[in-house]
Amino acid sequence: MTDLLAPKLALARAAGTLSRLRGGGATSAPGKVLLRLQPDALGLLASRLKLGSVLISATNGKTTTARMATSILERHGVALVHNQAGANMAGGIASTLLSAARPRGRIAGEFGLFEVDELWLAPVSAQLQGLRAVLLSNLFRDQLDRYGELETIADSWVSALRDGPARAATLVLNADDPLVADLGRDRDGAASGGHDDGGRVVYFGVEDDSLALAGMAHAADAKHCRRCGAPYVFDAIYLGHLGHYHCPACGQSRPAPQVTATDIVLEGVRSAKFTLRTPAGKARVALSLPGLYNVYNALAAAALAVALEIPLSCIVQGLEHTTAAFGRAETVMIGEPAHPREMRILLVKNPAGANEVLRTLVLEPGRHDLLGVLNDNTADGRDVSWIWDADFELLAGRVRSVTCSGTRASELALRLKYAGVEPERIRLVEDVSRALTAAATDRPQENDAAPLYALPTYTAMLDLRELLVRRGEAERSWR
Repeated sequence: MTDLLAPKLALARAAGTLSRLRGGGATSAPGKVLLRLQPDALGLLASRLKLGSVLISATNGKTTTARMATSILERHGVALVHNQAGANMAGGIASTLLSAARPRGRIAGEFGLFEVDELWLAPVSAQLQGLRAVLLSNLFRDQLDRYGELETIADSWVSALRDGPARAATLVLNADDPLVADLGRDRDGAASGGHDDGGRVVYFGVEDDSLALAGMAHAADAKHCRRCGAPYVFDAIYLGHLGHYHCPACGQSRPAPQVTATDIVLEGVRSAKFTLRTPAGKARVALSLPGLYNVYNALAAAALAVALEIPLSCIVQGLEHTTAAFGRAETVMIGEPAHPREMRILLVKNPAGANEVLRTLVLEPGRHDLLGVLNDNTADGRDVSWIWDADFELLAGRVRSVTCSGTRASELALRLKYAGVEPERIRLVEDVSRALTAAATDRPQENDAAPLYALPTYTAMLDLRELLVRRGEAERSWR
């Protein structure tokens, strides 16, 4: 089969080269060509990985979680094949494997670590023989026009984990997300005397009530028990619908996590610290990434490492050496070289993620300058009504100026006006390049060194990143 596959690999690589010559990206194109030529190419190439592979999926944070897991595994000396460009559908994963494939059935790596889009988990996992673990971190409402309701994705995940290679894989699940935690209950029951022959389950979660919210946000999801339909009672809520919960009707409750975060300290937009507790012991972790959402990402990566039996020392070192993925709390210097300005790029793409970014910004002192870029391209979701569920009111009184840009700039400006931002502080500049220039040069007189915070949606973040590369203010772009 290797000899039969070789010419198809060559053709797919040629397609990638042609795509680059035409000015397009090549993160997915060669993989799509390969899958047309050889529909089972994912499985054939993944079978070359002698240590197997893992899949990581979530609505929010999967790129950062995969980056953290990569850092941990590399410190353990594992040679990875990883779709670090973020192309997380079948074509992107196929392109990653294609790039690593070598003649005579060899591959440049021993272990596959693949971030995968929520809707692609089932078809991708079905092909990956040797799948060792599946990490599922959260499910939030996102791109309703593409994904539908959360139950639709949850049901597809149930099917993916029940059949094929994923059945024997270890599940690494967020105990604080009711929909995600439910995915492991059948296997938990089997471990207590049932008949399921699937792999084990490792749960992770937060154990720090000092960070509990006063109540559930109106944009929260997953409020009802999937077993009986009754409303959950939340004993603590940390982020969206993530927290400690139980069902008063049937008794179902949050599973006890084996990997936890306690004593969490959030330090604005730059860092966070927490105590990581695992079956192998505990350690203090200092992240160079901000927010409770990144503590959850770190917990997820740590739990995956625990499932793979990675030493605690490697886990801590890997987490502490992880830097921001592009657009995810990334810092760049913009403007005139003689008088640059710091800009921090904080991706916002749905209510839960936006609210965590806003909560993180509230921790920063003073008044803020913002660049909001709202797009409605396919990868963002055409429906941008989610901005009305994001709690911009949290920051409204702290805004010195905000520049609204993107394909739906006017809707963002309107939302901010109704959130309480004074109209004279809102500027509408639809063109991203002109908006960036305007926002960068409008410095507060009282604090010339104050940073600019960019809040782009997904494709807006890619557009902004490409613009920064062209201006020489960023070094590389994965687009």
